[in-house]
Amino acid sequence: MSRITVPSRTDAPVAAQPLLDAVEKQLGVIPNLFRLVALSPAALQGFLGLSGALAKTLDVKTRERIALAVAQINGCDYCLSAHTYLGLNFAKIDNAEIALNRQGASADPKANAAVAFAAKVNQARGHVTDADLAAVKAAGFTDAQVVEIVALVAENVFTNFVNIVADTDIDFPVVRAS
Repeated sequence: MSRITVPSRTDAPVAAQPLLDAVEKQLGVIPNLFRLVALSPAALQGFLGLSGALAKTLDVKTRERIALAVAQINGCDYCLSAHTYLGLNFAKIDNAEIALNRQGASADPKANAAVAFAAKVNQARGHVTDADLAAVKAAGFTDAQVVEIVALVAENVFTNFVNIVADTDIDFPVVRAS
């Protein structure tokens, strides 16, 4: 059971309700994560703004691959469950690729560079080496895309930490990090 009460859509703060309505319109449901973050309308607005902006970066498969790597590293079962579901059903990533992503890798060479770099950014809390940066750039990522990878790591660290702190009830098919 969640350590922080996840409000229903109608019990969420009034300022958060239109934002939750937009989530429901886009996803068809309002996952527990969004209702949890809605406890702070400002946090929800910031999260949705960042998430919406980053949805225009890279490609959906790479974004999901990064989310899977970060969730695994941080031990976030909620996010690992959510992104496994999204990876399989929306990004059309297969189980073998998801297993690699959870290890900070990919069968696709370019995606492998992005996922490996994202994993290093997360593990090293940004203190990557010159060689790490050179490797992702050698794979064809621009400086702007390197910033986007870092931003995706930060977005996922936020959701990982919120869900770990709250021990959010998982409303996706359950996948465990351990």
